[in-house]
Amino acid sequence: MSRTDYPKQFLDILNSGRTLIQATFDRFVRFIPLENIYIVTAENYKHIVKKQLPELDEANILCEPSRKNTAPCIAYISYKLHQQNPNANLICAPADHLITDDEGFKKVCQEALHFTSHIKALLTLGIKPTNPNTGYGYIHMSNWQ
Repeated sequence: MSRTDYPKQFLDILNSGRTLIQATFDRFVRFIPLENIYIVTAENYKHIVKKQLPELDEANILCEPSRKNTAPCIAYISYKLHQQNPNANLICAPADHLITDDEGFKKVCQEALHFTSHIKALLTLGIKPTNPNTGYGYIHMSNWQ
């Protein structure tokens, strides 16, 4: 179903009535003010984002200067947000992740934002894996409390 001109984040692959990007948006708008939600996408997907998320201001849909995958997108939005507010906190969330516990996700994100508002750090959220997979990398956990 996913194809180059209409990738999976714009599909309702879970038959929930919402696409993956809409579900991601729904998850965050519950605890992040609408004006603080940004979508970084390729120029040729901007019209799809506008159609699927009409409540989002067009200024909050940023188009990557060139398609280079996740890390440059994060660098791009980080730079843009730093220009607006050098003390801004940022959560980067791909739109194609399956998250079934929205309340638990919200709680963990709020704890993470609280932590990074007091300690200058990069924080990675992950889930306990069910099997090893080097394709996803590994997270070394430590307790900073």
